[in-house]
Amino acid sequence: MQTVNIHEAKTNLSRLVEEAAQGNSFIIAKAGKPMVKVLPLSAEERKGAEKLGFMAGEISTPDNFDSLGALEIMRLFEGKSA
Repeated sequence: MQTVNIHEAKTNLSRLVEEAAQGNSFIIAKAGKPMVKVLPLSAEERKGAEKLGFMAGEISTPDNFDSLGALEIMRLFEGKSA
């Protein structure tokens, strides 16, 4: 398993992450002492990324969403009661 120092890891982070994703784990060392091990995510762990947008088409947002409650908010800022 490859060991890299922190400076080298910062300089080559993209390449090292790509290698780790391909299964080539590596260790990051500070002043020659191993600090962390970088491992690829398992298929199960990567599955979580698929959750973004999982309800697309099942819910809707009203057209006036950005202005909902605008009058009440304005009244509150102006110190007026309803």
